[in-house]
Amino acid sequence: MTRTAPTEEREPATLLPLTPAVLAILLALADGEKHGYAIMQAAEADGDGPMGPGTLYGSLDRMLRAGLVAESDGPGDSGGHAERRRYYRITDFGSRVLQAEVRRLEQTLALARRKKLTVRHSTVTP
Repeated sequence: MTRTAPTEEREPATLLPLTPAVLAILLALADGEKHGYAIMQAAEADGDGPMGPGTLYGSLDRMLRAGLVAESDGPGDSGGHAERRRYYRITDFGSRVLQAEVRRLEQTLALARRKKLTVRHSTVTP
């Protein structure tokens, strides 16, 4: 059986590039802990398009195992759904991975700009 190094010993770059779903989830959780449906809403509001429950919970399961997110107690809701909701928060390692991915994307965008491939510089014809 392969032993995984603790997250504090792992290099964030080993998980890059992130899938669009994982990136959207980490960005949603960067604002604070959320339950699954709120993560889906945040991803859609951020322009990532709709995320179905299979994609969300499959990704969250892998992210939990990788140490990117952790379950949390939630904000202490007293509503009827509070006991059924599972809340998630980004971990310190998850924040480091997110920062590394943002840096990677910034470098990619800078390269695209130098090559005049961005929308404002586009010379590429469809």
